[in-house]
Amino acid sequence: MFNDIFPVIMCGGSGTRLWPLSRSGMPKQFLSLTGDKSLLIQALERTAPRYGFKDPMVIANQDHRFLIQKQMNDAGLAAQKIFLEPVGRNTAPVAIIAALEAVAQSPDAKILLLAADHLIADLPAFHTATEMAANGTDEGYLTCFGISPTAPETGYGYIKPGEVAAKGVHKIDSFQEKPDLATAQAYLASGQYLWNSGMFLFKASQLLEEAALHVPDMLAACRKAYDGITPDLEFHRLPEDAFAAVPSDSLDYAIMERTERAAVVPCSIGWSDLGSFSALHDQGEKDAGGNVTEGDVLLLNSRDCYIHADDKLIAGTDLDNLVIVATDDAVLIVPKDKDQKVKDIVEALKAEGRDEAKLHTTVYRPWGYYSSLAINHRYQVKELVVYPGKRLSLQSHHKRAEHWVVVEGVATVTRNDDILTLKANESVYLPVETRHRLANEGETELHLIEVQTGSYFGEDDIVRFEDDFKRKTTGA
Repeated sequence: MFNDIFPVIMCGGSGTRLWPLSRSGMPKQFLSLTGDKSLLIQALERTAPRYGFKDPMVIANQDHRFLIQKQMNDAGLAAQKIFLEPVGRNTAPVAIIAALEAVAQSPDAKILLLAADHLIADLPAFHTATEMAANGTDEGYLTCFGISPTAPETGYGYIKPGEVAAKGVHKIDSFQEKPDLATAQAYLASGQYLWNSGMFLFKASQLLEEAALHVPDMLAACRKAYDGITPDLEFHRLPEDAFAAVPSDSLDYAIMERTERAAVVPCSIGWSDLGSFSALHDQGEKDAGGNVTEGDVLLLNSRDCYIHADDKLIAGTDLDNLVIVATDDAVLIVPKDKDQKVKDIVEALKAEGRDEAKLHTTVYRPWGYYSSLAINHRYQVKELVVYPGKRLSLQSHHKRAEHWVVVEGVATVTRNDDILTLKANESVYLPVETRHRLANEGETELHLIEVQTGSYFGEDDIVRFEDDFKRKTTGA
């Protein structure tokens, strides 16, 4: 059915509007916000080869490469290629890079361009809409998915469909910017407009033709970057200098609003970009007062709230139209109808250099993850979990010493020229400047407590001598 379609999953978003759940180190596409699977895994599963699609491509921020790999491995999923962006350049360059790769594999290839952080609740309807979109593609159109609106949403762009282009597909009469509330209400009442979902289906060669016509400089820069791609373990890296030179623009602005081949397939597929806590409230199961709660929450006489508790009880009474989100290191409180301003909070945190803007207390690494348990100006305590068969880099620190206590599993520790084997309740001390390495050669996870003492605990106080994951010689 879809055997000439290459799914391309765009996985580069930062999800700032869902802080503190979503942060730049763990954005929303990697979170399980609507069930027990992350949004990335849901996106991959809905375009899996079992439905007839080609193996997917993933285009992602290089900082998330091992997180993607871990989630895909755990889910038993694979991609034909994972491209790593050194910097973000929006969706038009992503589409062009994907088209160059697809054309290299098949001159008749089609690209199904999807975001990793969207919800699509009705899978059969999505596949039907993809079939309809393919009709438009077969007639030479670049087809986007237009969502039948259910509310006067001001956070989306709108599309006005025109005359029929193919079965189930219309030419696009006009694109509309994100409207104010009165305009959005008028759009909804008219029944003539669709939400612009940011999902597309097009023939790869036709996209390249349109890029040559409308954004030739971008196309040339993308070709240069594509020609410079280098393999790195299971990934394919876009060259930093060449890709940074690519103009940044969305596919909508760069091509879709300029081309004469733009078309839209109207559809109702249970779609949401989950771009706000209001969107999560809309998707959640509501109590009698219209509240959506996650975690340990006790509410009395409250209505229309979204409340998320990670690890502590949240109790409230007489609350109305609030978002309250509590993680182990931050609490957000905002009126639900002002939740778009959460991104302003993130910008303020970044301006102050606060780690809470980018990292959770649990941070994932290619070898496993660590959780910060306590910190002050002279010590930091972490829990480290090392996956079976993995090891950290051979490294040293200039400003801190470390003391490791094994809690569960067996640790193989390199300390200068010595190799030590530590079991549960055994420990080792690693003074400042000691070359050391931690490895898990067993078949189960290794858990240990790390106590750091010294004058500085930043991740940039890591000097690497060897690393299985080809990371930089210094830093995280």
